[in-house]
Amino acid sequence: MSWGTLYCQLTGVSRQSTGLGRVWLSVLLIFRLTVLVVAVEGVWGDEQTDFVCNTLQPGCENACYDHFFPISHVRLWCLQLVFASTPPLLVAMHVAYHKRGVKRTILNRRASRAKQVEELESVRTRRLSISGTLWWTYTISLVFRLLFEAAFMYALYAIYDGFWMPRLVRCKEWPCPNEVDCFVSRPTEKTVFTVFMASASGACIVLNTAELAYLVVKLLLQGSKVTASRQVHKPPKDQSPFQPSSSPFVASSANAV
Repeated sequence: MSWGTLYCQLTGVSRQSTGLGRVWLSVLLIFRLTVLVVAVEGVWGDEQTDFVCNTLQPGCENACYDHFFPISHVRLWCLQLVFASTPPLLVAMHVAYHKRGVKRTILNRRASRAKQVEELESVRTRRLSISGTLWWTYTISLVFRLLFEAAFMYALYAIYDGFWMPRLVRCKEWPCPNEVDCFVSRPTEKTVFTVFMASASGACIVLNTAELAYLVVKLLLQGSKVTASRQVHKPPKDQSPFQPSSSPFVASSANAV
């Protein structure tokens, strides 16, 4: 899947998202995907070539580079974006499946061709309410987004011992004859982009948490309203719904007789 295809799919998902979900999508597409494609890949493009060690021992530089950078920052961020963008596609599949069933019902119903076309167009542009089974699908997608974001943030911190790129690393991996000094290319520039991407990922975690809390609170409020409505319409326990009413008009009629 190309980045353009992923962008189109996520743009379609935004129609079914909440306000916080649209903000998350904007942060994902503008501050992470665009920056990753336009700027970050160019900064890390020559990382292994410009990783220089003060030794002529064959294989020492490759061993030291693999020790300090077991996976490229760019590839790790690409995996993070793919994993974080997959759960919203489940919501899009759920909505597409629901609309397909509605369209099939419309086509099977006896109606004029113009009426069917009008109803199909309204189904295509209609935004579904996040309730019922769609609420569960959307909430599960949020939970997985949170887990993926947190897991990759921890992996980035654990693999590189933080978000700061060192200028000099000392390596004594085999086949280096002794401890050698290795120099990282563009350390300041890489540190800036690493902190920026980590901050954008942290903002996405905060937005996902807020959206999850919003959906849970909204569900609880709807449940309390339904319970209150049932209690209002429920008849008293000491009076059967079929029991004659003790209206003053009935009593006055009995006294008159």
